[in-house]
Amino acid sequence: MPALVLLGAQWGDEGKGKATDLLGGSVDYVVRYQGGNNAGHTVVVGDQKYALHLLPSGILSPGCTPVIGNGVVVDPSVLLSELSGLNERGVDTSKLLLSGNAHIITPYNVTVDKVTERFLGKRKIGTTGRGIGPTYADKINRVGIRVQDLYDESILTQKVEAALDVKNQILTKLYNRRAIAVEQVVEELLAYADKLAPYVSDTVLVLNQALEEDKVVLFEGGQGTLLDIDHGTYPFVTSSNPTAGGACTGAGVGPTKISRVIGILKAYTTRVGAGPFPTELFDEDGEALRRIGGERGVTTGRDRRCGWFDAVIARYATRVNGLTDFFLTKLDVLTGWEQIPVCVAYEIDGKRVEELPYSQTDFHHAKPVYEMLPGWNEDISKAKTFGDLPKNAQAYVKALEEMSGAPISAIGVGPGRDETIEINSFI
Repeated sequence: MPALVLLGAQWGDEGKGKATDLLGGSVDYVVRYQGGNNAGHTVVVGDQKYALHLLPSGILSPGCTPVIGNGVVVDPSVLLSELSGLNERGVDTSKLLLSGNAHIITPYNVTVDKVTERFLGKRKIGTTGRGIGPTYADKINRVGIRVQDLYDESILTQKVEAALDVKNQILTKLYNRRAIAVEQVVEELLAYADKLAPYVSDTVLVLNQALEEDKVVLFEGGQGTLLDIDHGTYPFVTSSNPTAGGACTGAGVGPTKISRVIGILKAYTTRVGAGPFPTELFDEDGEALRRIGGERGVTTGRDRRCGWFDAVIARYATRVNGLTDFFLTKLDVLTGWEQIPVCVAYEIDGKRVEELPYSQTDFHHAKPVYEMLPGWNEDISKAKTFGDLPKNAQAYVKALEEMSGAPISAIGVGPGRDETIEINSFI
């Protein structure tokens, strides 16, 4: 089983960082294959908490090589700052590999992102304002700047000129902002070249050679399935493909190499930003989930919207990703509820619907149909085996497994690296 994909099965923030870190000691490479510093992973090692944004979680595992693939968009200042912060804490970051084909988030991408969101007002998407979407748009429009361009000043200048020809027109005439000087952008980007050079690599070649040598490679997605640009709750989505197929294009590895696809599920549901959310709670239960679960975005700092577990989107994630396993996180957060509602279907225009509606209109009008499951009061944070869990907690896990369509192979019972029940080995 040389290649595994690990991804979010909801709207992101499911605990992928912990899951990746748990596997990090058993894999040779951990690869981020899409997204940018709009994604955040929190990893707790002992009494140390690490907040990672661009870097793969495997960077905290000494024997693992962390890789930023070609499908990621990279803000050089954020990457270098993150590396510096880890170095100061004694983490060795020297093994990091950065794809020369990854696209760079330029200063003008960040500017365009922020002014566009402000201009949209009530119609805003809820982006993080970090330039992710505009950078992916430049990539598709073939005016993007890639990491490798930092090492050819002539090509870099030509590409920045081409991008700013249009963007300066938009900034000055539509948004009443000052034009951005080509020379200023080129100078700023060139300043990163020497600092990034030790990491830049042909990651497609490296990863495929590793797989040919039977090395274990873990592909780590940012965000989650329901934020996928093609398969998520469009237009309230990210600008890339966090789903399993994105690992192939975002890392340059063929689908026949992937042997296991692991979906990360919270024992309840959260999302950040605008968009439909059928099980969202606006009452004391929602506030309790937010408080107990520490539901604040790692990257954005925004409070997450909270709701009960949604089995409809879990089934959808299983199908669209071809999930082979689930890692259920934050089961401990549900301790203390007498009964726990689980959304098993939707009601749309008076009809019961058990699969995710493809229509945006229908999904916006979907009302959750709940089944009540008995809760538990026992502290489960010290549980080491499935049998250590209270009977009602075991029943809750089994019910979610049956509703979601794939086996639950691990359960998070606390934030720490060692607070995990492993039912079936992923590797």
